[in-house]
Amino acid sequence: MSARMHLSGAYDWQEHTTGEHSQGAQGERLAVAADILSLLADRTRLALLQRLSEGEADVTTLTAACGLARPAVSQHLARLRLADLVTTRKEGRRVIYALRHGHLRRLVDEALNAADHQLGRLPSHD
Repeated sequence: MSARMHLSGAYDWQEHTTGEHSQGAQGERLAVAADILSLLADRTRLALLQRLSEGEADVTTLTAACGLARPAVSQHLARLRLADLVTTRKEGRRVIYALRHGHLRRLVDEALNAADHQLGRLPSHD
């Protein structure tokens, strides 16, 4: 299931009004990238992915890392899983989450580095 399937009707509206559908593979690529970035544009999901970039974790560990209630964390994890950004495996009764691929780790790292630059925590290399 793609990330695009889990967003509102905004994609359909955008496709209709911008002619994205007629752009073929590049349009599809841009749409999926926008969907991924949209999913990352949430503080909780970004925190979850940041923690998962350190290694696998269960819901209890992820809840502690985010400081939110377990049901809220579980809902965000479900969105990430349905968007195919994280994987799961069972370990007894526990569900262990992991990043689907290293590209997400780098994307999260770059977003956080950009934030550090905005906040004046890192020197600019432009």
